[in-house]
Amino acid sequence: MRGLHTPVSELRKSVFVEVARIAYESENVKDDLEALPYKISPEETPKFGDNIYQERAISAERARLAMGLSLRPMNKPVHITAGLDQSSVNEVYYEPPLMQVIPSACARCEDNVYEVSNLCRNCMSHNCVEVCPVGAVTMVDGHSHIDREKCIKCGKCKASCPYDAIGKRVRPCNLSCGVKAIGSDELGRAVIDSEKCLSCGMCMVNCPFGAIADKSQFYQMIRAMKAGEKVVAEIAPAYIGQFGPEATKDKIYAALKALGFAEVYEVALGADIGCVAEARDYVEKVIHGDKPFALTSCCPSWAMLAKTFFPEVKDHLSLELTPMVATARSIKQKSPDVKVVFIGPCASKKLEAMRKTVRSDVDFVITFEELDAIFTARGIDPKTIEANGSLHDATGAGRGYAVAGGVLGAIEKCMKEYYPDEELKCEHYEGLADCKTALMLAKAGKKDGLLIEGMACPGGCVAGAGTLIEIPKAKKEIEKMVEASTKPVPPLELKDIELE
Repeated sequence: MRGLHTPVSELRKSVFVEVARIAYESENVKDDLEALPYKISPEETPKFGDNIYQERAISAERARLAMGLSLRPMNKPVHITAGLDQSSVNEVYYEPPLMQVIPSACARCEDNVYEVSNLCRNCMSHNCVEVCPVGAVTMVDGHSHIDREKCIKCGKCKASCPYDAIGKRVRPCNLSCGVKAIGSDELGRAVIDSEKCLSCGMCMVNCPFGAIADKSQFYQMIRAMKAGEKVVAEIAPAYIGQFGPEATKDKIYAALKALGFAEVYEVALGADIGCVAEARDYVEKVIHGDKPFALTSCCPSWAMLAKTFFPEVKDHLSLELTPMVATARSIKQKSPDVKVVFIGPCASKKLEAMRKTVRSDVDFVITFEELDAIFTARGIDPKTIEANGSLHDATGAGRGYAVAGGVLGAIEKCMKEYYPDEELKCEHYEGLADCKTALMLAKAGKKDGLLIEGMACPGGCVAGAGTLIEIPKAKKEIEKMVEASTKPVPPLELKDIELE
């Protein structure tokens, strides 16, 4: 849960901080990485769980993922640093899959199981017994009992109990996955189907054992900076408020410059380019053209959902560059020799950056969570650093992309400004399950005339897997930033910008 300090979030940050320190300071990377689990858990009493050996094993696997490496096999002796030489050069990107289940951390949660709690009162009516269609519920020692071998999981017993004494166990990671990409292995541990997974990261956020993690790339980014590469940061608009209310735009800019970034740009610049172009496209292709409906495309998981599960509608996705890519491309047109790092809230942006068409534009992707650990490793506090410069690359429209409905809000502003006689008919959806429903209806011809926005994370980008604060608080911060923007709408000429 974002904004809640837990042992899971503490362990994640501890590993990120140590890997960042090793990247910056270590003279013997392999030895320091092998020692990392013992540095995080030096005592025989575990800090994060019940078993010190399991805790160190989990830290070791987290360290590998933080380095962009794959998990080690459970049945072979492999060093923590195996494969390091091949992945530590700054040109190498991590290998798929992005989302990983750490076997030693998985609690083998039961899924879709009904059971009777101690709230059972042995009532006279025994509704649960009477409604069960297969005779799986009986009375044993004065309490209801469910025979799991017979149970067909229809839920009628739970619905009929007047005391709510029957509960349903669900696996949190599976419940949060909108495309049902999570199953179980032969030992009952969670397994992610990489053919279905869209890398939104909601399973990672919702696992209470911290058993799911994504691969990182900040080690390679730091190595590039240490090697003298000129690295430019582009930061997504959801950054505001993520590092505390005192961490203003000016201070975030100063903190990033203090880390050594050559320059810092707002990704909302690319959003401005996109919303002007998509407003034009909707007017020309849907209202006055023959396109029945249109889909926005700034969320990679939403776009991949359409392409993977609904190929019939993939041609309705906007062809405009996503804000991340549009901003990166504009940076590299001015400075071809720099490396660009996207800093944002999103796990699936790592997926987007793996595409061959994007690799030349975006060199690294890191999340706010990873950036927070890097700040800690370098002793930089965005809340107290002296402000120096600021971020003034975008308008209120582009900055509003960070919340669900924000893309449509930006396009609507542009239409009111530049196409006042046209009406925007639109809908937005949050969470992959609802997005899937929307695409099914669009495929069936139930969404004609609409511009449809989809966001994989419920709440939008501010709810991404790499965020740090509560979603309602993040939304309020975005609203304040949008209202305070000196320019509400980007200029019309942005629609004609050439980003080749």
